[in-house]
Amino acid sequence: MEESRELYEAKSELLKALAHPLRLQIVRGLLVGGCHNVRCMEAGTGQSQSTISQHLMRLKAAGVVRCERSGNEMYYEVSDPDAANLVAALFGDEREDYNCTTLPSSEAARQG
Repeated sequence: MEESRELYEAKSELLKALAHPLRLQIVRGLLVGGCHNVRCMEAGTGQSQSTISQHLMRLKAAGVVRCERSGNEMYYEVSDPDAANLVAALFGDEREDYNCTTLPSSEAARQG
C-alpha cells in the first residue's frame, strides 16, 4: 500500500464528483444511452436545464465528462474510465452494455 497521497486525493475527488444522486443519474444515463445534450437529460431526469448544467459543470471540472459542440447544442459523454467502472460496479452493469464509444472496452482497459 505504497500508493501516493496524490492518488488517494484524485480518487477521493472522483467519488465527490459522483456523490450526488443527479450527477450519478447523469453519468449512468450517458453511459447507457450514449452521448446526450442537456435537452435529453431534462427529459430523462425531470430536472431543469439550469440544474443539469450546474451538475454537468461539476462533472466536467472533475474530468468525468467532456463535451463537444454541434451547431447550437453541446453533447456530453463520459470521458473517465474509472468513473464508468465505478458506476458499473455500483449498479451491477456490464461495461459491454454501455453505449459509449469513447471509453475502452473492459478488456482493452485491462491490457492498456
